This record gives sequence, C-alpha cells and structure tokens, in this order.
Amino acid sequence: MKQHRYRVTLEYIADVDGNPQQREPLVFEAGNHDEILGIVELVRRRELFDAQTTAAFVVGQKLFGAVMLENRNNPLFTEFWPHFMDFMKKLKGAVKP
Repeated sequence: MKQHRYRVTLEYIADVDGNPQQREPLVFEAGNHDEILGIVELVRRRELFDAQTTAAFVVGQKLFGAVMLENRNNPLFTEFWPHFMDFMKKLKGAVKP
C-alpha cells in the first residue's frame, strides 16, 4: 500500500513536577495512508480542542489507526476494531469540510 512517510520525534521536556529532563529524543519513522499535517489543520479549523491538543489527538489517532489497520488480524484488536470504526465515522462527521 502506498503511504506518506513521517519522521516522529518525541522529546522529554519536563517531569510531572516541572523539572527539566535531559534524555535522547525518541525518533522513529511511520507511514500512513493519509496526509496527517493536512488533517491536523482541518481538525484545528473545527476548534474541537486547542491547537496543541488537536495536534496530539490527530497524530496519536492516525499512528494508532495505522498500526491497527496493518495488524487488523492480531487478536489484540479483535474486540476494539468495530468500536474504533464507529469512532472514526463519528469523528469524520464532526470534521468534514
């Protein structure tokens, strides 16, 4: 399947008490059938959440969804898959252009 390719970088900035943290960033590549940056902008325009929350929500959902789609026969996802699809229909209805 053709996919858009992304490099994801996660930097640990501070612990729960606000203390700065120094760790190597987690960097990995992931593919997705959707153009994620465009989806982030689309959802931001709907103002469901603030801009930071929207970015975290969309990126997390798209990465998780791609893993589930690529591994849909994995027993781990069997019960959750129908609920995820219902959620996606509701989300798409809320943000359609």
